[in-house]
Amino acid sequence: MSALAALRNLAFALTLGACAGSALANSYEAQLPPELSTSPHMCDYVACADVMPGADSFSERKGQPPYVEAYRSADGGKQLLGYVMLSTDITDIPAYSGKPVVTLIGMDTTGHFTGVKVLKHSEPILLLGIPEEALIEFNNQYLGKFVGDNIEIGRSRPEQDIIGLDAITGATVTVIAQNQVMMLSGGEVAKQVGILKPTIRPQAKFIDTGAKPSWQQLVEDGSVQRLTVAAEEVGLPHRGQPYIDLWFGYLNQPTVGRAVLGDGPYNSLMSRLGEGDHALFIVRSAGIESFKGSGFVRGGIYDRVQVRQERDAFTFRDTDYFNLYGIAAAGAPAFSESAIFIVRSGAFSAAYPWKLVFLANKMDKATGAKTFANFDTEYWLPATYMEGGHPEIVKPDPVWLKIWKERMVTIIAFTAFLVAIAVVYSQRDTLVRRSTRKNKWPVNAFKYVGWVISIGFVGFGLLAQPSITQVLTWFHALLFQWQWELFLSDPFIFIFWWFIIITVFLWGRGLFCGWACPFGSLSELLYKIGGWVG
Repeated sequence: MSALAALRNLAFALTLGACAGSALANSYEAQLPPELSTSPHMCDYVACADVMPGADSFSERKGQPPYVEAYRSADGGKQLLGYVMLSTDITDIPAYSGKPVVTLIGMDTTGHFTGVKVLKHSEPILLLGIPEEALIEFNNQYLGKFVGDNIEIGRSRPEQDIIGLDAITGATVTVIAQNQVMMLSGGEVAKQVGILKPTIRPQAKFIDTGAKPSWQQLVEDGSVQRLTVAAEEVGLPHRGQPYIDLWFGYLNQPTVGRAVLGDGPYNSLMSRLGEGDHALFIVRSAGIESFKGSGFVRGGIYDRVQVRQERDAFTFRDTDYFNLYGIAAAGAPAFSESAIFIVRSGAFSAAYPWKLVFLANKMDKATGAKTFANFDTEYWLPATYMEGGHPEIVKPDPVWLKIWKERMVTIIAFTAFLVAIAVVYSQRDTLVRRSTRKNKWPVNAFKYVGWVISIGFVGFGLLAQPSITQVLTWFHALLFQWQWELFLSDPFIFIFWWFIIITVFLWGRGLFCGWACPFGSLSELLYKIGGWVG
């Protein structure tokens, strides 16, 4: 058998193996029962025991964001083993497909992960190129780890108290998103049940200016903020008005509180607050949705709005609600729904920025399924209303920026390689004229070196192989929801695609396919070797 024929057989075997691997996928675009996201009895629609070994009964959904308690029968009673949560009840962080990976997560009473099960994903790379078992093996790395640990993708760094997880080759963005889902979901429930303690922040000391700013002045200085959700953002057709349009602000500050409520109502409200209580107002000036929710019952939780301050979340019960009958500030908009909510926690501080989060039902245009989506706007009381102004805050870098900083040297080397082969390729006519029929090394020397670097450094080293699945993801993002953070999470693929787009317009596909593509370079090199071997 010739070497060339052997290479053909090898390629066929690899293709067959890839197809066999894809046949193992069973959660790709799986049809989940609609009750899974809405029913109080979540575990009637999914096998919660799969992520909580030893449990034989489960509670109804409780808390906000929701979770269920897992029990084991013991001595005629029930022993609490831990908590089970559905990731999409807590966060809608998208993976590379632009859709979240729906994950069932188990955590024991000490905050250690006991099980992880992917119920549904839309990652084409896990269908076409990488077996789904790779994602299962990745998730298994969380078992036994504490929810409060600093867990990141990549190598462990004990000196920084960072626990590293092995990524999935070729699916870096997917596992980065999954890590955020795991830690955020587990952390939210752990804080609710007391495993993780909230951060105690210094309280603000207010300055009463004695002024009565108008509504426009309150908006301009940031004392009143706006949160608008368009109908298209939740999968609905445009109806000439937003899905919801909210105005909100902080009322404890005397200047702001009196401007919004008026002197009498403000004094009455302050007299009703306990030590450490914080009052916020929300009004809806437009929209088809209610921020109070249609399913609210006495004794329950307002499940459409919550406040987040860094990693702490604050929800509202019926006892945290006061009526808001009007706004005193001149020029205030008309509103159809209003409320005053009370944050009853010493962990909350008006001196630091916080976010109002609105949880909406989002319709998936492709499947018609409904999921929860979070929309938020940041609020920070103006510095002029606080003694000493704003405290100094060092915000952590977003995940994508942290990756770029950590791999900056490699990114520079990769970019330099792409620039170098582009410069050489642009001079190919000059190099060809210097070549002869017997001596083609003026061209081949650069090409062969480029092949080796592309295969070894770009392909096996950086795993930066562009593929059609990434193109599909780009188109999906353009049609539904574009997020730069999603693509920036893999810097090498991001840079490579911009390189491809630019060079294809300049010279066609020859530079990428023949020089830069790791798979193309490997194919060409094997063909050359086969020809030399005979």
